[in-house]
Amino acid sequence: MHPEHRARVEKTLKRKLDARCSLFVLIYILNYLDRNNIAAARLKGLQSDLSLDDTQYATCLSILYVGYILMQVPSNMFINRIQRPSLYISCAMLLWGLISTLTGNTNNFTGMVLVRFFLGFVEAAFLPGALLIQSKWYTRKELTTRNAILFCGNIISNAFSALVGAGVLSNMQGVLGHAAWRWLFWIEGGITMAVAISAGFILPDLPHNSRGFTAEELEVAQLRMIEDVGEADVDGANQGVFDGLIMAVKDIKIYLMMLTFTAYVVGLSFNAFFPTLTGTLGFDYVPTLLMSSPPWVFSCIVSLFNAWHADRTQEKFWHITGPIIGGIVGFIISMSTLNVAARYVALFLQASAYAGFIVFYSWISSSFPRPPAKRAVAIALINAFSQLGNVAGSYVWNLKENGYRKSYGIVTAMFGITIVGCWVFRLILGNLNRKLEEGEQAWDIQPDVTAHTAELEHMDNPDEALRMQKGFRYLL
Repeated sequence: MHPEHRARVEKTLKRKLDARCSLFVLIYILNYLDRNNIAAARLKGLQSDLSLDDTQYATCLSILYVGYILMQVPSNMFINRIQRPSLYISCAMLLWGLISTLTGNTNNFTGMVLVRFFLGFVEAAFLPGALLIQSKWYTRKELTTRNAILFCGNIISNAFSALVGAGVLSNMQGVLGHAAWRWLFWIEGGITMAVAISAGFILPDLPHNSRGFTAEELEVAQLRMIEDVGEADVDGANQGVFDGLIMAVKDIKIYLMMLTFTAYVVGLSFNAFFPTLTGTLGFDYVPTLLMSSPPWVFSCIVSLFNAWHADRTQEKFWHITGPIIGGIVGFIISMSTLNVAARYVALFLQASAYAGFIVFYSWISSSFPRPPAKRAVAIALINAFSQLGNVAGSYVWNLKENGYRKSYGIVTAMFGITIVGCWVFRLILGNLNRKLEEGEQAWDIQPDVTAHTAELEHMDNPDEALRMQKGFRYLL
């Protein structure tokens, strides 16, 4: 293909791909709203209506992550082996929307725990699945920015949930004889199910079979992934169902990232309690919900710039630790003063710590590039294990004394551990890069994958494909 013609085809491909993957943002907003609207509902009587004490409420928060953890790895292993992941995500979304609406029908602690468990079980399919699909289409120079756009769904949902919560909780109390917090679950769950139907038609599948792209665009999509890493993004024909899992559990890097990412998630656990933390400023519940939104808008802007710069420089460590340090400053301010203005500024700094969280996800994908079966498990395993941080975080914020000073102390320590873990991981990757320069292979070679690479690149000899892989280096 002539270079100028290929450039035009690639431009059209990315424009179509960006447009279709933009639906992931809306899905993530709904995914997060359905999971975390319980925090806004708490402000308008959910806890008292269901007769929940603080420990039971925390259990309702944390039980979601039990189902979320259990399902992520099996789900991503399944997505990696099917040809139409768009339909799988659409069906999962339809089901979690239905479960979310049922949250509004609960009347006691037992009912709430059951609904929250199954909500997490089904929602587990989305995030690792979306990250895996994007890693199959976007190169390492593009992935962080695209992940940032995806995660802006997460960040915006923190702002949007507060606005939706303010509207529903202010105007729906007593409508048809039901509490406003019940309407919050019914309305948001219904919207999720409506969007789920369209997702099956809009989301892309795989670079070799996705509908809505021309044959040339699909060919370029596959070539891009080969040239990015040096090998086709396919599994070997002789690889079994559990080979990706076996390769993942043998890699020490995954365990370091699991622990580091879990510490990061504990540090970010304030997000589930953000309306409550904003409430410590002393305003009524509607102003509190409205004031919860601007810090997340600021976080979204910081995250997009940070991700763009990380892609441009192909650097990860400082683009993760920089926002974390900003978050630590915010925590220290919250612990040090009761001044309303200073504590509100601190909330902005804390929310901006999410910018490094996004880069961390792209660091996972770029650090386990091939085979895709291993990458699928790595993404899901690290993300699933990190949800233990959300379980722990549910209880961290029970320490209400002195404006949650002890809670802020705990999350500050977790951010410190995250920085140390990232620094060690960077050292490991640097050592691996030195070994690559000395001629070692980054992963085991599969002859049929090498042959497929040579075929796509129109090479006469598979050995030429092997030489492409020698230029691969891990991103630090």
